[in-house]
Amino acid sequence: MKIVGLLLAAGQSTRMGQPKQLLVWKGRPLVAHIATEALASQLAGLTVVVGAAEAQVRVALRDLSVQIVTNSAYAEGLGTSLAVGLRALPADTTAAMVLLVDQPLVTVRLINELINAYRAVPAALALVPVYRSQRGNPVIIAADLFAELTTLRGDAGARAVFNRYTDQIVWHETNDPAVITDADTPEAWRALQE
Repeated sequence: MKIVGLLLAAGQSTRMGQPKQLLVWKGRPLVAHIATEALASQLAGLTVVVGAAEAQVRVALRDLSVQIVTNSAYAEGLGTSLAVGLRALPADTTAAMVLLVDQPLVTVRLINELINAYRAVPAALALVPVYRSQRGNPVIIAADLFAELTTLRGDAGARAVFNRYTDQIVWHETNDPAVITDADTPEAWRALQE
């Protein structure tokens, strides 16, 4: 089973007011921090989708062994980044773990926990982490859903597609609040740093 990482780092960060990808977390840009966690995990490689602040994000990733793809339609929303990223994955990919650039608390341990939970149910179309009844991220998506997800437009994520296959999705209960913790606003970012 080849599960690869797909890090979505193309957004405009309008609510944050500055590129989230480049916020400094533990001494380095957030995009590099998350990519490093992913590369240290059981994932079979990492593809990063870039768009807004592309030049600076590429610089932040220059020392890491990642594939970088550009979403020229990044201004249209998350769905376009997911579609671009899925199309760029190796042909022998079994599933993709979709990581979001604004979740600094996601660790190697959490990534591996989700991978192991997904491997235990290989027929599942997806795995969605759940913390105290709240759906979270990162999610794992089976290759069988890639074609459907590459038709996404605008800011629609995978949730609409998942809703069509609820009986074939693993809802993985985790004790890690990182899956529902993100930094979308300056206030949320300050709270994370405290």
